[in-house]
Amino acid sequence: MVVKSKRGRFRYIAFDVPDDLKKEILIKNIRSVAAENSPYVIQCAFGKAIMRCAPKSREETVRIMSQVDPSYTSIMTSGTIRKIRDRYPELKTAKK
Repeated sequence: MVVKSKRGRFRYIAFDVPDDLKKEILIKNIRSVAAENSPYVIQCAFGKAIMRCAPKSREETVRIMSQVDPSYTSIMTSGTIRKIRDRYPELKTAKK
């Protein structure tokens, strides 16, 4: 396990997105808006997307997502994926 002091801290942001949005499409759309500092897409399923970013770039991540589509809204920010998945249990299982 990598220590936080070596890799740094992360923030995980959950967004409401359309139910039929695929992870690959979301990644493509994000890269078209922010090619360099694009946030990492952890999961996109069941009308929710989880993004990973540095704590300092949280606002930038929200701004990028609203540029991709203004209907994408941030619903939760956490220091752990587990907390987001506890609040939204459907994200505990991968969409098939």
